[in-house]
Amino acid sequence: MPKMKTHSGAKKRFHITGTGKVLRMKGHRGHNKSKKNKRQLHAMADMHPVANKKTARTIKRLLPYGV
Repeated sequence: MPKMKTHSGAKKRFHITGTGKVLRMKGHRGHNKSKKNKRQLHAMADMHPVANKKTARTIKRLLPYGV
């Protein structure tokens, strides 16, 4: 059986923890940061778990080696 390929887009956007949780970054953090308040920017700075279990299962399928 050949090696499975990791999805390049998912590799850049998601992270799988050691316990199997899928983490993601919040959106709207690319530009126009002067309009956003400090609480918003602080919340966007760290990784958040993916809430939907079906979506998390799809993402795990795209990242077969837990990149």
